[in-house]
Amino acid sequence: MSTHEVAVMQGSTNSEVHFLPSAAGVALQGEAFPPAVLSLVGRLVDEFGARRQQLLAQRQERQARLDRGEETLDFRADTAAIRQGQWRVAPIPAPLLRRQVEITGPVDAKMILNALNSGADVFMADFEDSNAPTWKNCVDGQLALRDAVRGELSFTDPVTRKSYALGDKPATLMARPRGLHLPERHVVVGGHPAPALFVDAAGYLLHNARALLDSGRVPALYVPKLERMEEAELVDDMLAVIEDAVGVPRGSVKVTVLIETLPAAFEMHEILHALKSRVVGLNCGRWDYIFSCIKRRRADKSFLSPDRSQMTMDKGFLRAYSQLLIQTCHRRGAFAMGGMSAFIPVKSDPVQNEAALARVRADKEREAHDGHDGTWVAHPGLVTVARAVFAARLGDKDNQLDVARDDVVASRAALLEPPPGDRTEAGLRHNLRVGVTYLAAWLDGNGCVPIDQLMEDAATAEIARAQIWQWRRHGALVDGRPLDDAWLRRALDEETAALSGRRLDEACALFWQLSTADTLAEFLTLPAYAVLEP
Repeated sequence: MSTHEVAVMQGSTNSEVHFLPSAAGVALQGEAFPPAVLSLVGRLVDEFGARRQQLLAQRQERQARLDRGEETLDFRADTAAIRQGQWRVAPIPAPLLRRQVEITGPVDAKMILNALNSGADVFMADFEDSNAPTWKNCVDGQLALRDAVRGELSFTDPVTRKSYALGDKPATLMARPRGLHLPERHVVVGGHPAPALFVDAAGYLLHNARALLDSGRVPALYVPKLERMEEAELVDDMLAVIEDAVGVPRGSVKVTVLIETLPAAFEMHEILHALKSRVVGLNCGRWDYIFSCIKRRRADKSFLSPDRSQMTMDKGFLRAYSQLLIQTCHRRGAFAMGGMSAFIPVKSDPVQNEAALARVRADKEREAHDGHDGTWVAHPGLVTVARAVFAARLGDKDNQLDVARDDVVASRAALLEPPPGDRTEAGLRHNLRVGVTYLAAWLDGNGCVPIDQLMEDAATAEIARAQIWQWRRHGALVDGRPLDDAWLRRALDEETAALSGRRLDEACALFWQLSTADTLAEFLTLPAYAVLEP
């Protein structure tokens, strides 16, 4: 075994666990993922690896049935008793009762410090959609969060020499591990890449769960991209094993689940029930939800999406989904968290800046009026705007759990209603520009990128390539013209001619491949991960 590998054989782990030799992060990988973490990852793979693979296979089998018209999306008949029952989730602990403004971002030290000091109630440290999962990013992120939990994190910008340190009242920390579908190839278990969810969750919680509880705080996670109740059950079982390994009571780790897939919208009660001893809320992950709607209904020509800018949360299938989430959560005693507005401040242009702030304000006013308990922002400059909106609505209350929304009737038809709007050449070109620019940055190690005054992450890049795939596959009219390959190629070349970047050519080639493939790929981050780094 090389000097860059660490083998761990202890506890109930039956498989050898080791690091894959890597050019990045080697010096600190043993500190971020010590033997106890690797051993726990091995145990999680032994106990849940086959079950995870089966659940992922069931996603694909279901998609095949949807494509063939043999199945339709609907509320489950076999879980009607769960939806009709009178149960509630466990009480929400005091440190999580106020979540009116949450800020999200990647796990680099500067972002962590700025977010914790932003004045938001919660910072969600993101190993997933806004993090390009280079091994160095993942290693450094685990260590930065460990230091932040202990109040020891600081950072000096190597270019500006500006120093950053934690303030007196940092936001409550939550972490988002990567989704069930993603691998972490730098941790090898039994000769295979470990599931990234196991690596991220085990690393974060073994470092921090006890320290958080001992200081009166709560170890808390955001869980992404679940599709069914059975996947939530796996997460619950996984966290119980981690809690046992850490030596904390079961149910200590609290979770908020992002409802960002179309199948999950039909199983919100069931997902809450599967996690009822630890779940504290659901979140409207709007961008991934739009992508999932396109992906899961890819064979349905009646569900042709308009320009992304026209799919807003105040109408149609998106409004039905967000209001159903509020009703479901509040019936069960859980928070209903609003979603992300992608607009960011425009410091160089006061007129554009005020227009962006007005759009954010209107979005947050809708959420607060509808009954959401809090919302997301992507930039510290928007915390004040979002807080003012929720303060005006809630007054002295921490949340709106008392807003039952019994008036909401979100039917299957409403959740599946085709979105109205137009497909335009401007929308096509925006998709191309965003998709390629973001993918080039992601391949270069940056997973959160401002483009055209919007903060883009993997979810919005997924929309970009899925829309183009859908429009091309179904011969959709774009400004009255069918989208063919010649037009698409010309537009791609024109939109990327002025761009620059170390990995731009690779990004162009991959984006073209994904947009014109015979089958819509499940996630762009899977083929992109294969070429992310050696």
